[in-house]
Amino acid sequence: MTALQGIDTVIVRVSDIGRAKQWYQEKLGLTPVWEDTKQQLVVLDTGSPTSLTLWQTDKKATIDRELASYPIFRTTDAKLSWQVLRDKGADVGDLIRDDYTTYFRCYDPDGNVLEACQVHE
Repeated sequence: MTALQGIDTVIVRVSDIGRAKQWYQEKLGLTPVWEDTKQQLVVLDTGSPTSLTLWQTDKKATIDRELASYPIFRTTDAKLSWQVLRDKGADVGDLIRDDYTTYFRCYDPDGNVLEACQVHE
């Protein structure tokens, strides 16, 4: 037995904290709840118990879109979410529907993978 109680936050490494913060606010509508300018990070409210922490790195990151770990956001309408992000100029992948879900991936300015998923009732 461990004392783990769930996931508190997911770290997303970015090259420019200001640009990333603005993108996540404008494109995804996430709200900063805490910032540390010395550490160059910002914690964003995702509307769930798990936050998203953008953390600047000076190292060059190479992201393999097929192998990267990534957060999956819940949505009640994947098609609408996909369209809204596309209309806002976000880099979005194809909208995919299978027997259980409708989902799509999008990519932040650093190429980090994000996914939104609607579970069919």
